[in-house]
Amino acid sequence: MAFKPADKIQDLQYFGEFGGVNPSISDSSTYTFLSAKTMFDTFEGNADGCYLYSRHTSPSNLYLGQALAAMEGTETANVAASGMGAITPALLQMCKAGDHIVSSRTIYGGTYAFLKNFAPRLNIETSFVDITKLDQVEAAITENTKVLYCETVSNPLLEVADIEGLSKIAKKHNLQLLVDNTFSPLSLSPGKLGADVVLHSLTKFINGSSDTMGGVTCGTQEFIDSLRNVNDGANMLLGPAMDSLRAASILKNLRTLHIRIKQHSENALYLAEKFEADGLKTVYPGLKSHSGHEIYKKMMNKEYGFGGMLTVDAGSIDKANELMELMQERNLGYLAVSLGFYKTLFSAPGSSTSSEIPEDEQKEMGLSDGLIRFSIGLDNDIERTYTMMRECMVKVGILK
Repeated sequence: MAFKPADKIQDLQYFGEFGGVNPSISDSSTYTFLSAKTMFDTFEGNADGCYLYSRHTSPSNLYLGQALAAMEGTETANVAASGMGAITPALLQMCKAGDHIVSSRTIYGGTYAFLKNFAPRLNIETSFVDITKLDQVEAAITENTKVLYCETVSNPLLEVADIEGLSKIAKKHNLQLLVDNTFSPLSLSPGKLGADVVLHSLTKFINGSSDTMGGVTCGTQEFIDSLRNVNDGANMLLGPAMDSLRAASILKNLRTLHIRIKQHSENALYLAEKFEADGLKTVYPGLKSHSGHEIYKKMMNKEYGFGGMLTVDAGSIDKANELMELMQERNLGYLAVSLGFYKTLFSAPGSSTSSEIPEDEQKEMGLSDGLIRFSIGLDNDIERTYTMMRECMVKVGILK
């Protein structure tokens, strides 16, 4: 039977302490105990249902974590204050000095910067590979490798990772497969395809209103417990805790995710097909011309489409900037980083979200100066949007 992630979210039913249809928000940083022994047991991790301190967890954060774990089909989850606040502790929990990571070369700039520039300070080294070539992935593994890391759909080049193939390699070499699924919630379910840990920046599609940051680590109960351990848990000790009010807000928005993702995907596919037909160099996993199209189709939860992210190459950074400024002037969206908003967002990732990656490495991976990354919005009349975007492209000389 096919996995239905939206059904898993819908089936969760919480009642607030006064009978509210939304769970009550726990607006406390610390929690009281009726006995000293229960406090001791909670410190030791042996008192289910008891709360210690909000950096550890809170009722509001647990509600959100349960919903996200249900969506990804994992045992449980731990939420954090940002996407990086979920990604970096997960990696540090799994790796110690002398360990090695094999990572996709095309990943979010912040994650790349952490692996390339920060982790070596802790004597944790990373080899960056073309994640779409499984032979290269396996060849990069050493006796010190502990983690395979990738994004289901990569930022910003939209390469598609073969999660089942990577999972086989990980299991063969006794590695943990960590997958960032930020670009493809609901559409792809890495945990059901063999990923050990599924990560998200909740800031993006899952929250969907560009008003808060958040992150989540979805995995086994054992791994999530280790992250929260008061003695050596990376999330507990590094302190990237989510605020309860934000957790409650994201949980409310999560309930409309299935509707939003379908609209993002429908609009993005329409624009991608039109742009490609116009002769623009367009990358979108829903296009047959995309090298990962068949792998995505094989992995996807079909009703949610191919996601809301696409790229177009404007030819040069000057043309890209001119086009983005004109589109913003015409109210077609915002010249802004991030993704998942109700309006279209566009940026030139080479000089923004991927600027941490050196220019020579950007060129090597195919990240050109003129590349524009679009996060397509929830526009009701996508034909009108296309017509207006095309007029902008003609005006700046990208199309005739």
